[in-house]
Amino acid sequence: MTASNGANGTSTRRTLPCGIYAPTMTFFDPDTEELDIPVIKKHAERLVKAGLAGLVTMGSNGEAAHCTREEKMAVTRATREALDAAGFTSTPIIVGATEGSVKGTIEACKESEKAGGDYVLLLPPSYFRAHMDEEAVEAYFNAVADASPLPIIIYNYPGAVAGIDLDSDVLIRLAQHPNIVGTKFTCGNTGKLTRVALGTNAKTDSSEGSGYMAFGGMCDFTVQTQVSGGSGIIAGGANVMPKVCVKVWKLYAEGKIQEAIALQKVLSKGDWPLTKAAIAGTKQAIQSYYGYGGHPRRPLKRLDKARVSAIADAIAEVMEVEKSL
Repeated sequence: MTASNGANGTSTRRTLPCGIYAPTMTFFDPDTEELDIPVIKKHAERLVKAGLAGLVTMGSNGEAAHCTREEKMAVTRATREALDAAGFTSTPIIVGATEGSVKGTIEACKESEKAGGDYVLLLPPSYFRAHMDEEAVEAYFNAVADASPLPIIIYNYPGAVAGIDLDSDVLIRLAQHPNIVGTKFTCGNTGKLTRVALGTNAKTDSSEGSGYMAFGGMCDFTVQTQVSGGSGIIAGGANVMPKVCVKVWKLYAEGKIQEAIALQKVLSKGDWPLTKAAIAGTKQAIQSYYGYGGHPRRPLKRLDKARVSAIADAIAEVMEVEKSL
């Protein structure tokens, strides 16, 4: 635990270690599509026991867009309960708390704290895209950061916000706010990540730096993130092959560069079928290899048996490594 500045002054919260984080899936009853809390807890426990540095609830992989705010808080509470019960009381939880307005987002940040969250992950506002210029987006993040009791990690994911892609200058300026403590680069732009990591003196395995966290947004560029001076990875693939993700990170951090690069190639190859198949495919991969997973909420489609088998076959190589670790 460490002291951090939120809107209400200095408070004690869990630190963000360098390493691998999973944006956890949200699991539903296959018939009613209601939250399946026991499976949500089971999944969280499996991930932390695999060596992950932290978890993210209600991100894109968590189907935040398909959940009510009450459900989002229920998932976060259940995840915190599962981690604590398993003895991982120091493992941090980052909560996806994006709303369309400044007011709504601040409220979601406050509720995320009550539910057991330590940090929030926020997308830029995008519904009124034509009006969301650089000035408006910066004003949004600064206003939320002024009032949020939890520190903010900016979620730079152009594909989810009508193409809004924050550049390194904007991200470095926003990092000057004491309550904005990181960025997740799902844009995949490692050059931008490098500039922001340098400009913020980001935390790495070898240096605490300023404490700012520069997160790669997919596990298929884990080594590249480390080369760029990044702090960690928040990756959907870590739901399926967390041990391989952790191993790549640790090999590089230990100076075993060639081993890390070799395993990164296996990981990148295995992550691609999951990326293509998105949430439904990731859940079915979990079902194939771990015996639970199920389906996304509609309108996302369920996969047919042939597609499920094809995904399982496509990730067989990386899963053999996963089983060996």
